[in-house]
Amino acid sequence: MAVRWYPTIAGVLSMTMLSISAAAADPGALIARDALFGNPTRTQARLSPDGRHISYIAPRDGVLNVWVAPWGRLDEARAITQDTKRGIRQHFWSYDNAHVLYLQDQGGDENWRLHSVEVATGRDLDLTPIAGVQAQVVGVSPRRPGVVLVGLNDRKPEWHDLYEIDIASGKRTLVERNDQEFAGYLEDSMLVPRLAVKSGADGDEMLARGAQGAWESLLKYGPEDTQTTSPLVIEGDGRTALITSSVGRNTSALVRVDLATHAQTVLGASDRADVAGVWLEPASRKPQAYSVNYLTSAITPLVPEVGKDIDVLTKALGPQFDVTSRSLDDRRWIVVVDDPLTALASYVYERDSRTVTKLFDQRPALVGAPLAPMIPLEIRSRDGLTLVSYLTLPKGSDADGDGRPDKPLPLVLNVHGGPWARDAYGFDAEHQWLANRGYAVLSVNYRGSTGFGKAFINAGNLEWARRMHDDLIDAVDFAVREKITTADSVAIYGGSYGGYATLVGLTFTPDRFACGVDIVGPSNLATLLGSIPPYWKAFFEQLAQRVGDPRTEAGRKLLAERSPLTHVGAISKPLLIMQGANDPRVKQAESDQIVAAMKAKHLPVTYVLYPDEGHGFARPQNRTSAYAISEGFLAQCLGGRFEPVGDDFAGSSVQVPAGAAFVPGLEAALTESATAH
Repeated sequence: MAVRWYPTIAGVLSMTMLSISAAAADPGALIARDALFGNPTRTQARLSPDGRHISYIAPRDGVLNVWVAPWGRLDEARAITQDTKRGIRQHFWSYDNAHVLYLQDQGGDENWRLHSVEVATGRDLDLTPIAGVQAQVVGVSPRRPGVVLVGLNDRKPEWHDLYEIDIASGKRTLVERNDQEFAGYLEDSMLVPRLAVKSGADGDEMLARGAQGAWESLLKYGPEDTQTTSPLVIEGDGRTALITSSVGRNTSALVRVDLATHAQTVLGASDRADVAGVWLEPASRKPQAYSVNYLTSAITPLVPEVGKDIDVLTKALGPQFDVTSRSLDDRRWIVVVDDPLTALASYVYERDSRTVTKLFDQRPALVGAPLAPMIPLEIRSRDGLTLVSYLTLPKGSDADGDGRPDKPLPLVLNVHGGPWARDAYGFDAEHQWLANRGYAVLSVNYRGSTGFGKAFINAGNLEWARRMHDDLIDAVDFAVREKITTADSVAIYGGSYGGYATLVGLTFTPDRFACGVDIVGPSNLATLLGSIPPYWKAFFEQLAQRVGDPRTEAGRKLLAERSPLTHVGAISKPLLIMQGANDPRVKQAESDQIVAAMKAKHLPVTYVLYPDEGHGFARPQNRTSAYAISEGFLAQCLGGRFEPVGDDFAGSSVQVPAGAAFVPGLEAALTESATAH
C-alpha cells in the first residue's frame, strides 16, 4: 500500500416553477434517500492474508465499524471496533493475520490517526496518538508482518517523516527524516524506502536510493507530466519498479523501470485513456493485468492464467468489475461489480475451482429498486475537445431506448470535484437519486479532468471559470439541442470544485441556470490558496501553475477575476450552499464570505452548516439531511418529485445560519428536530 502522492481538492458530494415538469415521466417508485445515502449494510470486504477470515465495514449501533468473520461463515461475523461517532471508512489487514488496521480523523479534519485492532480480543491501539498530526500509511509487507511504515508530519507540518511502527505495541522507530522535502516515498518488500518524488516549479523528479544509500535522480519530468506520472510499486526482487508515465507520450502508460540501469519497458498503454489500475500478484508484486477507463473500463491481462480468470469473471459478472482484495497465496479474490444497475455487489472468486460466489449486496434495499441505466456520451467542445460524459434518464422517460427522453426533462448538471478527478461509468447514487426524482442527470469530464491523457488535463491550466466552464456550458447546449432538456430548466450541482463550478455558473453565466447547489465549494481563489493545509506544500507549485499564482501581481489579478465572490452581484437565481465547519481543504470562510456578500446585497441564499463535518459529510444522519434539503430545493426549482423529510434530521448536527425560509418545509423540519432533541 503506497501513500497517495498528491492531495486533490476532490470532494465527496429557484422560486418559480418552470415551463416543463419532471412529473411528465414515470420514474417508478420513490427510492428512499436512506437506501441510497445512509449506511451500507456491508461494504469494503477484505480477505486476511492467509485467506481464513473476511473483514468488512458495517453498522454497529448505527455507526460504521469493522466486522470479522471466519472464511465461509459470514453469519458468525462480530464487530471488533467500537467507533461511536463518525464511523470507520478505511481498513485493511496486517500481514500477521492477527490485526486489522484502520484510519480515523476527528470531525472531518483529515488529521488521520492509524489504529491497530487485535482480532482475537478487540484491543484497539492508537498507533499515532499525536494531536494535529496526519498519519499516511506508506506500506505493509508479508516479509515484515509485525510492522507498518507510516509517514508523520509531527516534526514539521509541511513534510512527513518515515517511521516504522510495531503493530502490537505501538513502538515507533524513525526510518527517514524528510530533510529533502520529498512529496512521498515508495517502499520495497522489506519496507525500505527506495523511491521518492520531489516537486518543484520546473516539474517533478523521481529519485531512487543508490547502492551507497544516497538518493539519485531516476526520472525528471516537467509540469505537463506531473498529473500523469507517478511511482506505483517496487517489485518483489527489489531490482525493478512499476510506474505510470506520460513522459514522451500523451496518455499515461504502465512502465517497468530497472533501478540500476534506469532502462524503461512499456508493459501496457492505450491511445484513448490513461492506465487506470494495475493488478499485482500479492507476494511478488508482479503485474498481472491493467485497466484503461475511457467510456467504460476494460481490463487487459499481462499473464495468460489471469486472462482465463478475467474470462470467467466476465462471463459470470459482466465486464464492470474489479478485484479489491486477495489472499497472500492469490488463490482467493474479493471481486466487486460496479454497474449502474447493480448497487455494488461483492463476490468471492476461488481461482483453483474457477467458482464465483456472491458474498453480499452492499445496499440490499436497492435490489429490485427502479434503478436507471447510465449512458456514456462523447460531447464535442466548442474548440474541438472530446468531453466524455454520462447521462442518466428517469425510468419510463425513454420508451424507444434511443438514449433521449420522449419529451424534454428538467436537467441537473452534476459537476465532479477535483478538478483533477473524473466521472466514470458505474453505480452513482446521486445519478440514481436525481433520475428517480424525475430529472435527467448529466456529468461531464471537462478539461482538467484526469484519465484522458496529459493534453486534456493541461488544457485546463489557468482556465478555471473560463474554458473549463465553457465545457460545462457546451454540454448543456448539447442537451438542449438533443431535446434532453430545455434552456430554462437546468440546475447546476456539485461539491468541492463542483461547488465552485456552481458558484461560477450563477455568477459568470447567471442566465444559463435556474438554480444551483454548492457543497464545500471555494468562492475566493486567493483565500483558497492562502489557506491550504501545510502538508500540501509539495503540491503548491501545481496549484499555482494550474489555478493561478498568488505570488505574482498577474496571478493575484487572475485569481480575483476568476473568483465568484468578485461577481456576487450578478447572482439572480436561487442558491443553496452547504459546508462542513472542519473542512481543511475548503475552509468554512469560503462559504461564510459569499453568504455575507449576498446578504449585504439583499440576495436570497440558503446556507447549511455542519459543525462536525469536513470536506464532505461522513455521518449518515448529516448526509441524509443534506440530501433532504437539496431535494426540496431542487423540487421547488425544477418541479421534480421529493420524499418528505420525515426523520431525516434526527441525529443530525445540521444548522441553517441563513435562508431556511427559502426551502419549503426546512424551517418546520429544523423546529421539529430541535424539539425532538
